[in-house]
Amino acid sequence: MKLSYKSAGVDLWQADRVKRQIRKLTQPSAFHRILANRDSFGGFFRLDQKYKNPVLVSSTDGVGTKLKIAFMANKHSTVGEDLVNHCVNDILVHGARPVFLLDYIACGRNSLAFVPIIVSGIASACQRVNCALIGGETAQMPDFYREKEYDLAGFIVGVVEKEKMIAGRKIKPGDQLLGLASSGLHTNGYTLVRKVLFEKVGYKLGKFVPELKTTLAEELLKVHHCYFSSIFHHLDKFEIKGMAHITGGGIKGNLVRILPEKTQAVVDLDSWKVPNVFGLIQRLGKISSPEMYRTFNMGIGMILVVKKSDVRELTFRLSRIGETVYHIGEITRGRREVKLSDLSQC
Repeated sequence: MKLSYKSAGVDLWQADRVKRQIRKLTQPSAFHRILANRDSFGGFFRLDQKYKNPVLVSSTDGVGTKLKIAFMANKHSTVGEDLVNHCVNDILVHGARPVFLLDYIACGRNSLAFVPIIVSGIASACQRVNCALIGGETAQMPDFYREKEYDLAGFIVGVVEKEKMIAGRKIKPGDQLLGLASSGLHTNGYTLVRKVLFEKVGYKLGKFVPELKTTLAEELLKVHHCYFSSIFHHLDKFEIKGMAHITGGGIKGNLVRILPEKTQAVVDLDSWKVPNVFGLIQRLGKISSPEMYRTFNMGIGMILVVKKSDVRELTFRLSRIGETVYHIGEITRGRREVKLSDLSQC
């Protein structure tokens, strides 16, 4: 028997067909600052000349094992949005505007057909924040990934004027913490979620859960919320001294990253209502509160550090454009740590 690349599991003809489909999907994001793209080995992007002292801010991330839920549900249209929104939030915390993104999709056998669906979500999310989808890579790896499964990663570059970079250096005692609500689990903690809901309890993905008012599939695949459009245009109107995107590690693990020495953040856990999905996971899994707050965002997806005098007006403005905002705590003198009220052991 003669061997071929196709018989080994890599179909170059199908890959070329998928690339042509992707090219059509990404054309709307190919605005004037992309200099060349078609069949190039690299992407070319001309930075806007309006910047006087531009600093590039980059980040990379994936969607984690939330992809397993997409596989189970056979729904691949939202994970691309998750990817972009996570990456955009990660550079937003430094005051950066996203300029371009590249994606990487590694495929198991018979999963190439999902790629145009995934990229459609990526392209749509990029367009919403005026970010160019400048290129990407699709790798067929049939011996590495299970059949009809894939992995997904994004690489984003943004830009900010050097004097407008946000790094937390101006944070001081007396500053206040505003928490912006998450849309749900976002993209963290899914390995534990699957262990509890599917392995331990035996729930099915299509199960309607009354306390969630939806099915598990709908709840677990809610798109990671993007805060860019709400926050970015307020950066020139308010002194936002620091921002923390609440991802893996929870509030404590992420908020501490922006604190200067000799300051601490004190977070009042009674200042917002934790969404029901977290209570469901905790109850069914018999998970301790400290473990929950270490693993999940617990309903707060982004934290802003602002002056006390700006709390009321900024809360009003963000609420008016659709964000749910909570005044969740303050900055005090301390040992560069985050204290969660009534959860000191966390």
